[in-house]
Amino acid sequence: MTSVFPWAGAHAALRLAQAVWSREECARLVECVFGLRGRTAALAPQWLTGTVVAIAADMYESRDFSAMPILADALQDAGCDRADILNHCRGPGPHVRGCWVVDLVLNKE
Repeated sequence: MTSVFPWAGAHAALRLAQAVWSREECARLVECVFGLRGRTAALAPQWLTGTVVAIAADMYESRDFSAMPILADALQDAGCDRADILNHCRGPGPHVRGCWVVDLVLNKE
């Protein structure tokens, strides 16, 4: 049966996350997905090298975000100097599909 409340699935997912992760990890998860609020939502085109896009696409498709620090290195090599992006990629996570940095790289909304 489908819930009449569209947010009910998200609430259940958060409750499950809280059962698995600490409060701090849950806060980082929310920041991973919703962290873009108040930030400029654009990447310089020269930062979107083939390597950067390939790393992000591989993580997105595989749902394995262990390469986030490698994405940070690739972005930095491409000239990215935005501390919010680089720090997020190098942060402890957890990182998940919907990560604001990966979504920016892949031009997802």
